[in-house]
Amino acid sequence: MIASPQRYTPDVETIKPDEKETVEGLIHAFDAILERTAEDYGHAVRSVHAKSHGILEGELIVDEGLSAELAQGLFARPGAHKVFLRMSTNAGDILPDAVSLPRGLAIKVLDVEGARLPGAEGTAQDFVMVNGKVFQARTADKFLGNLKLLAATTDRIEGTKTVVSSVLRGVNKALTAVGIESPAVASLGGAPNVEPLGETYYSTTPFRYGDYIAKFSIAPVAPAMKALTGEEIDVAGRENAIREEVQKEMRTLDAQWEFRVQLCRDLGRQPVEDPTVEWDEAEAPFQRVATIRARPQDSWDPARVEKVNEEMRFSIWTGIADHQPLGNINRARREPYRHSADFRARFNGCPYHEPAGRSD
Repeated sequence: MIASPQRYTPDVETIKPDEKETVEGLIHAFDAILERTAEDYGHAVRSVHAKSHGILEGELIVDEGLSAELAQGLFARPGAHKVFLRMSTNAGDILPDAVSLPRGLAIKVLDVEGARLPGAEGTAQDFVMVNGKVFQARTADKFLGNLKLLAATTDRIEGTKTVVSSVLRGVNKALTAVGIESPAVASLGGAPNVEPLGETYYSTTPFRYGDYIAKFSIAPVAPAMKALTGEEIDVAGRENAIREEVQKEMRTLDAQWEFRVQLCRDLGRQPVEDPTVEWDEAEAPFQRVATIRARPQDSWDPARVEKVNEEMRFSIWTGIADHQPLGNINRARREPYRHSADFRARFNGCPYHEPAGRSD
């Protein structure tokens, strides 16, 4: 029997006394990445998920007839919202695709009603996901340690990274064969070089879900997308192979995903403060609340790339209070990610633009 969902109250979070110092450390690590890459490229890029593989425009359709526990926040009322989707990999430098990294998917849902999170401009709700079920670090200070390692290896030694990535992919496959998943190995270049359009993506961290607490996921449901699940891309001799494959697929693909929520039902077994714990789907199942559809299009249309990739930012802290990010990892991501976007806007002389309504 599935338990009733856990109701949200502010005391589900536990604030650590050293969180401010950790945030300052994250900002310094981001600065190391941002300054090095801006010097290399003459153009500032994102401090994480710098390389984009496709920009899509589509529609999110909230399901009708949702139960009271699912009809929350953005999903409280049925209807359609315009969305932008950005597919990426997680490094802070723009590497050839032979360096194999986890996939990311950022979603910006437009025209969302509701009280805004502090500092959240516009009327959009952002969701930021990766193709893994858990976060790579249990606490913000561990996340800082991982980020320092990425900062130390952010440079132009692409040949070395390509060789290391090949070795780590072998290590990852060996671990997977005996039932071990290693987000750390994947994040350092050991992830399989899979088709982004076939992947299922997860928020990995928890969020407020109106009266409740949840994690989010987006899963492909179009048959042509499901056929791509697990397929590895041949990147030999192609620096932007992933982008090319997505562009080829999207010329004819009517892409469709389910947007799902996983309601927390036991704070002990589905903790808020430890995102390395996978929430057992037998105890806390994912449930569909909406569909996202992107019709055939040019996934690397220059005008859309400029509008979304260069002029927009994606942040879990852009949205409504009903979807407030929860837990120490999410709290630690707020200021550094804003700092990163501000650096990019300042260096490039291009302020980012948060959509404020249908006229945008």
